[in-house]
Amino acid sequence: MHEAGEILLILFIVLFAAGVGRVFSLRLGLPFVIGEILIGVIIGPSVLGLVHPSEFLRVLSELGAIFLLFTVGLETDIRAMVKVGLPSVMAGTLGVILPFFGGFLFAQRFELGLTEAAFFGTALVATSVGITSKVLLELNALKEKYSGVILGAAVLDDILAMLLLAVVLGFKTGGGVSPGEILVPLLIALLFVALFMFGVPLLVKKYLKERERIEFRQSPILPVITFLFGLSALSSYIGLAAIIGAFLAGLTVSELREYYRIEEEVAPIYALFSPFFFVFIGLQLDVRVFLRSETLTLIVLITILAIVTKLVGAALGALALGRREAIIIGVGMVPRGEVGILVAGLGLNLKVISMDVFSIVVAMSILTTLITPPVLAYLINKLREKKEMISAPTT
Repeated sequence: MHEAGEILLILFIVLFAAGVGRVFSLRLGLPFVIGEILIGVIIGPSVLGLVHPSEFLRVLSELGAIFLLFTVGLETDIRAMVKVGLPSVMAGTLGVILPFFGGFLFAQRFELGLTEAAFFGTALVATSVGITSKVLLELNALKEKYSGVILGAAVLDDILAMLLLAVVLGFKTGGGVSPGEILVPLLIALLFVALFMFGVPLLVKKYLKERERIEFRQSPILPVITFLFGLSALSSYIGLAAIIGAFLAGLTVSELREYYRIEEEVAPIYALFSPFFFVFIGLQLDVRVFLRSETLTLIVLITILAIVTKLVGAALGALALGRREAIIIGVGMVPRGEVGILVAGLGLNLKVISMDVFSIVVAMSILTTLITPPVLAYLINKLREKKEMISAPTT
């Protein structure tokens, strides 16, 4: 088949399969993300072998993640995030410390080397905000306080994970890492996030208020997407995930909502690319790792460890908001998703971890991604029911 024809066939299979996965999720009352990931496993090399992970699909997957986090940024209230700043910092910090040391000690227990154990702990630190954001979007919960805490903590997680990676890779090369090599990227990352999370959106709002609106000949969508790609690229360049830049771009562009229907124009693009993000996660799972009893035992243990350390750490940091909200925040921070897979892939490429450890981390990342959405949806719906019962008038 001609190369163009093969690409079109892959696009058809992935999008059609994603649609089937969505119908499956809808019939069972599950978030769409579950069906899309599972259908990725089914059409992937582990089962039917219709589609294999490729650089082409990886790029489409990243675009899906970028538009997902951009949409989340559009729907997020910056002022609400400021109000929950301290719980976000606490949830993000404790949600890094506990998983890292838990993973490190777990790896040491199984006699992995110091560097490999440190990399193992770093893989547990990762948080895939894209998975949780999808559930929050579906449940129309982005304006809740706990959503602001989750998003803020996830940004902090990304910064701290970047620093841990720098330290681990520094020791891998044998030269160690100097304080300057840690502090400089930390300051750059914090300045970047602060500037585009708070400074630039406020400047845009002030400019729009004075000028009433910016005139575009047809639509603002082209300059908006140009800004989105530029900020995502800049975020990646300074060492953060591109999706962090996408989220910050959404926060900035959200100030245009009063004058333009940005969400309506972005929605079709998001609907096109987001399935690639979730299906690609499923494509990367090799179900054969579950066939060996010793590997399966390790996967179960590390998945439990990943869930407990992240949930407890993030929930403890957010207790000021109340027990129920803190548990929702803890669960929302659990999925490792593509971020955990990315860290594992980097470790494998640099020969820091073995193929067995890579498979275990990938399986853990996907399992935490599959487990979180239904649990998170259940907790949010129960909280809503409780609030409705309290606010209902008594007769």
